[in-house]
Amino acid sequence: MNDSFGTRLRARLDKCGPLCVGIDPSPALLGAWGLDDSPAALERFSRTVVDAVHDVAAMVKPQSAFYERWGSRGVAVLERTIADLREAGAMVLLDIKRGDIGSTMAAYAEAYLDRGSPLAADAVTLSPYLGFGSLEGAITSALANDAGVFVLARTSNPEAARLQRPVAGQVLAGAAAANAGHTPFGPVGVVMGATLPELEHSLADLNGPVLAPGLGAQGASPADVARLFGPVRHLVLPSVSRAVLAEPQRLRARALSYRDECAAHLAHGVAAQK
Repeated sequence: MNDSFGTRLRARLDKCGPLCVGIDPSPALLGAWGLDDSPAALERFSRTVVDAVHDVAAMVKPQSAFYERWGSRGVAVLERTIADLREAGAMVLLDIKRGDIGSTMAAYAEAYLDRGSPLAADAVTLSPYLGFGSLEGAITSALANDAGVFVLARTSNPEAARLQRPVAGQVLAGAAAANAGHTPFGPVGVVMGATLPELEHSLADLNGPVLAPGLGAQGASPADVARLFGPVRHLVLPSVSRAVLAEPQRLRARALSYRDECAAHLAHGVAAQK
């Protein structure tokens, strides 16, 4: 990695369009594909997704939990999946949602952001609920390794609202402060669900990318993405998993459809944002 995270992601968004595709090899999806629940099936599933979407999505997001449940065998498949994505030229967002303090956070950063790690990704998801300051080690590591982080702010699951609503502003302020002065934008993104009824905080000063999960299976549409994120349309990364992964024979076509619909709505959408 030679360019900053913001430079690389800007180039991918311009080239591939606004979409992140998840790789979520859950037991249910493996079964729907006619695969058994095994590390070998994880690898087949993952390779199929990589082949189908590596040049369609700006980022590809393996969900670490579905690999970790198989212990060392599953983590080995995750390492190969990350390597396959890198070899194919894709940007990797590893969904780990880690959050801790001090040396523990430093160890997470070394595992997932350090260039020499077999699990190193272009970006990871982080949880800020030990205080935004607890993420400093990971943000410092991201900068040193030309990587990025996406911090949970307002997620797409409905049960999160009561906890996240009072603190989302602090998360956004912390991210904006970390991104100040970076071009084309900074390394600290936030996670804001495309399922939200409205945005209660402005993203105008964020200067970082917005991961917007919830497309498809959780009920959000490309029109919802535009309604919520129109003012930061150049920074938003709508994310879809199950709606694309459900039918392996239509994987690429579904990803292209979501990407193109999101791009069209973002190009013309008007946001309902403060």
